[in-house]
Amino acid sequence: MQVRLGLMVAFAMIWASAQGMTGSGSRKIQSAKQLNIIQSTVSSDDRSQSIRAVLDAQQAAWNRGDIPGFLEGYWNSPELTFAGSEGIVRGYDGLLARYQKSYPDLQSMGKLEFSGLEIRPLGSDDALALGYWHVRRHAGDLGGVFSLVFQRFPAGWRIVHDHTSAQKKAP
Repeated sequence: MQVRLGLMVAFAMIWASAQGMTGSGSRKIQSAKQLNIIQSTVSSDDRSQSIRAVLDAQQAAWNRGDIPGFLEGYWNSPELTFAGSEGIVRGYDGLLARYQKSYPDLQSMGKLEFSGLEIRPLGSDDALALGYWHVRRHAGDLGGVFSLVFQRFPAGWRIVHDHTSAQKKAP
């Protein structure tokens, strides 16, 4: 239920943001603060630091070839969703299988780096993280963009939805 509420808030904010823009440019885009109708009980700095720590741990796990460690940043639930170029994957187990198939060894995984990270509060226990990913490897570099919906659980912040896209030219 909390995840659905968080996702509904995220979509409502995106919709509200789109309503603030017109083709003629006659209205200014509203700031994220004006659109955030739910006041956060967690400071933006605490939220950002906690989410960055999750992403730093994921990057470190990836770079040592530890896919299960990388996935610790995700919500371990059948309701987890991942959208990518091959479609939608549902559930933690489905995401684990996808990563293990796509990256069977350390050489295929390469070295991961996140950059350009932006974190936006969506509610008291939800946040949107946007950024770039880049994997350096001998077989050729990969890269693209991501948007992650995080939710705060008793165990900490976890990704409940991931939309990752590859770009032809890595950022």
